[in-house]
Amino acid sequence: MAEYQGQKNTGPGGASRGIGGPRRGPGGPSRGPGGGGRGPSRGPRRDDREKERDGFNEQVLDLRRVTRVVAGGKRFRFRATVVIGDGKGKVGVGVAKGADVQQSIQKAKTAAKRKIVSFRIVNGTIPHEVKAKFSAAQVLLRPAKEGHGLMAGGPVRAVMLLSGVKDISAKCLGGTKNKLTNAMAAIEALKLLKNSK
Repeated sequence: MAEYQGQKNTGPGGASRGIGGPRRGPGGPSRGPGGGGRGPSRGPRRDDREKERDGFNEQVLDLRRVTRVVAGGKRFRFRATVVIGDGKGKVGVGVAKGADVQQSIQKAKTAAKRKIVSFRIVNGTIPHEVKAKFSAAQVLLRPAKEGHGLMAGGPVRAVMLLSGVKDISAKCLGGTKNKLTNAMAAIEALKLLKNSK
């Protein structure tokens, strides 16, 4: 009976306590290095360094979920439209798809870098009036006096703001409200400024 009682005390009770004890020990230190406080704080710091290194600011114009029907069900992806600019006459628009939101935005930013448009800014505005069309969108850009501000809306305003233009009058003449086509029409108008140097 003594042996049986000893096994009973050390077996179920002791084993459960023994197993439970060591598990709590490693659990504590493992939370520390991977800690919830340290992890998220490191992420934004790296992002800020990358922005400082690139010299480009970015703005997400449009983010949509794309559904594709395949054998066995549906496949969901995300499509992002991003505008980047350095505020000194360089701007670009990129579109890309990804498995998640962050991946699609990063790929769109990379695509925008490959399509950078450079133009000349004179006293915070464009040198002359330009008009361009892209698909169903049509945009008219007119120079403005200092202090006039950005008289533009939607995607065209985002393109002008990130490019560094401070005073301008812009108007969308097309009937479409598609953000991508309006932004691309603004880019086409800025290309005309580049060719007119």
